[in-house]
Amino acid sequence: MAQQIFAYIVHKEGVADDSALELLAAAKKIVPDASVTAIIAGSGGDVDAVCNKVAPSFQEVWKIDNDAVSYPNAEIIRGMLTRILPEGSIVLAAHDTFGMDLTPGLSIKLNTSYLSDVVDFEGVEDVNLKAVRQEYSGQVSTHVLCDLSKGIVITVRPGSFQADESQGANGQVVDKTADAMAGDLPGKRRFIEVVEAEVGEVDITKSEILVSVGRGIEDQDNLEIISDLAEAVGGDVSCSRPIVDAKWLEKARQVGTSGQTVKPKVYMALGISGSFQHLGGIKGAPFMVAVNKNTKAPIFQVADVGIIADILDFVPELTDKVNELK
Repeated sequence: MAQQIFAYIVHKEGVADDSALELLAAAKKIVPDASVTAIIAGSGGDVDAVCNKVAPSFQEVWKIDNDAVSYPNAEIIRGMLTRILPEGSIVLAAHDTFGMDLTPGLSIKLNTSYLSDVVDFEGVEDVNLKAVRQEYSGQVSTHVLCDLSKGIVITVRPGSFQADESQGANGQVVDKTADAMAGDLPGKRRFIEVVEAEVGEVDITKSEILVSVGRGIEDQDNLEIISDLAEAVGGDVSCSRPIVDAKWLEKARQVGTSGQTVKPKVYMALGISGSFQHLGGIKGAPFMVAVNKNTKAPIFQVADVGIIADILDFVPELTDKVNELK
């Protein structure tokens, strides 16, 4: 396949998102010997730091350095990418809030196919890419055939691919700023400020062990057994969105794309189905233990240990065993 594959890399404060090397792995699942180019937009020292960090992993790194994208503005970046991407390109981006903002319009401007929230690829036959998506909260897998002849824009679900950490590429950093900035840039949106989420009693973004609870807890009074387990294992209590919506726990304890992004060493998902919105808030590939009585819960597809059980019965027993061992 002669088509070029590009991965758009998001970053913060000079550090590439964990999805960067996952996108590289996804690209190689499409074409095993693919030459993959990273695209990084930002300004000043931050963008340079990210480019230098990912260069050993990608064959080439395209840098866009301008104050207009010091904060990622999908409207502006979409116009920039349209100017520099070759015809027929395969473009990958993470299926996060920014990726979902950027990619649909980008596919229209590039006149290519669009495929969102992919969890796996099964190779290419002729010009048709076989991709796997999930429907009905992950309980059904769908297989999609996409014509690559005119290129395609794809969002990849974070955590679906094992990060490629081979670092054997030693890619060259190429400054594409002049080409990307040629002409007028759209300006309907304007960045104002970043409002940091309030930190509650516990800052779960700093926790090494998280005991996270979902709607399987059934009643607010049952949260006590989760707190007991968290105390026993030396962790902190976190939750999925339904628990916050019910006002059983504070917003600062919510993990997910609409809550906190966490990076623990151990993550216990208790009564959590495992939607991509929740999993999107978990970074760093922690050791994940999932307990759920629904045998088809999508959380089992990403868990290191999966236990089919009612958490109301299982968690107190686990707490007792942990305390005995201590």
